[in-house]
Amino acid sequence: MLSIVIPIYKSEENLPRLLRELEAYGRTFAGELEVVFVVDGSPDRSLATLKEALPRFSLTTQLVELSRNFGAFSAIGAGLRYGRGEVLGVLAADLQEPLELMTEFHRVLTSGQADVAFGYRASRADPWLSQVASEWFWRLYRRFVLPGIPKGGIDVFACTRQVRDELVKLPEVQTNLIALLFWLGFRRAFVPYQRRERREGRSAWTFRKKMRYAVDSIFNFTDLPLKALLGIGATACILAIVAAVVVLVAWLQGKIPVLGYTPLMLVIAFFGGVFAFSLGVVGQYIWLSLQNARRRPGFVVRTEQAFRGSEQTSAEERAGSPGGNT
Repeated sequence: MLSIVIPIYKSEENLPRLLRELEAYGRTFAGELEVVFVVDGSPDRSLATLKEALPRFSLTTQLVELSRNFGAFSAIGAGLRYGRGEVLGVLAADLQEPLELMTEFHRVLTSGQADVAFGYRASRADPWLSQVASEWFWRLYRRFVLPGIPKGGIDVFACTRQVRDELVKLPEVQTNLIALLFWLGFRRAFVPYQRRERREGRSAWTFRKKMRYAVDSIFNFTDLPLKALLGIGATACILAIVAAVVVLVAWLQGKIPVLGYTPLMLVIAFFGGVFAFSLGVVGQYIWLSLQNARRRPGFVVRTEQAFRGSEQTSAEERAGSPGGNT
């Protein structure tokens, strides 16, 4: 079985096309298929729409409702826990990643070539500024944090049940699932795809969420900021000592009758800024440590429903077997 996990947040406008394309995909997929929808505290009618549609949906589905908005990675983690397939894939509700990618993931993983399959963007139909920012983020992330990650970055993946079981054991919060999968190891495969243009609604992936994602992706997987601060601090100390010696010698020689106000203020402002930035970096590590030390769950499930799928139910009824929703 292939379980497709789809996090849902402000996706009401995307759902009609998403459901149509899933049903069309289910008719062409050769194996057994289920779809796990995880409503991540969405403020629109996404949950109501799914509750109305899934009892008549042709595919086997699960509908998981979280108690509030916990974030995309937490929603994906919840869907992975509930998925029953031997292969589990993750897909965005806006369908900017093609469904056919799930077929290739399934083929790669069931053939034994790999344990984790990542989809990387060969091209993308996104705004120019978004493309440039994403390109530079992933380039720096590849250079300083995860050298093995593709240049275009990763948004979707699929894994075997064994990898899923190991992934959901990790208790970290405010983290990056992609980086955790790289940390776990296992055999990897990379599948290129063309990222599509968004057709409905507006993305809930705001600038603030992107910054939060970038910070969590960096601070959870490298001590580079601390090393950088150590280097800056050491360099600043050396420069301060050199400057102090120069000023002292000049003063002893009578070349500096009155110390300058402007250079003094510039030095104070510079080192004050470095000190404040350093406190922010150290504070971020302390905050992440506190979040993980609390051992709070990454998500809380409010309700969960499973639907057999109308096509499967009709087949069982024709064969004289009990069917229906569970």
